[in-house]
Amino acid sequence: MPDTIRRVVTGHDDQGRSLFIMDGAPPHVRCRSPGSTIVTELWRTDSAPADNAGEADPTIGAYSLTPGAGSVFRIIVYPPDTQRLAALASERADQHDDGSGRMKALDKGNPRHPGFHKTDTIDYAIVLKGEIWALMDEGETLLKQGDVLVQRGTNHAWSNRTSQDAVLAFVLVDAKPI
Repeated sequence: MPDTIRRVVTGHDDQGRSLFIMDGAPPHVRCRSPGSTIVTELWRTDSAPADNAGEADPTIGAYSLTPGAGSVFRIIVYPPDTQRLAALASERADQHDDGSGRMKALDKGNPRHPGFHKTDTIDYAIVLKGEIWALMDEGETLLKQGDVLVQRGTNHAWSNRTSQDAVLAFVLVDAKPI
């Protein structure tokens, strides 16, 4: 993965012809602390079906883990757990909600990984680089470059047990709570 992701966005002119309306680095790249994940917000919709009118960048504004009533597309870089676990424990010590009210409390009863969480979404995850373990309450599986996981509102965590970053693309879509 390049250090900076190039985001190209299409749109329409006044006559309805297609054109490119954005080309460059996305404005939202978020890393809470050293050793933490790096989240690049690429696009977001606030309804389904999505509204393709206009040229406003929907990623500008407050960050929210979940998409609300629409979807969100992002790329996340997961550093090795040797770096990430300390950062995660520190970040999550007093934080149980991303401000949207839609992230469930962290699973304090699961000692396997401090990153366990659950959202009211269906998530499509694609491993772009490296490998990462997907952890469920019951079981875990290793995902490698090119693998896809469909996460359906389950309690889950991500564990990078290698010495290299893992890079995943995610599309989160609003879903009914389970």
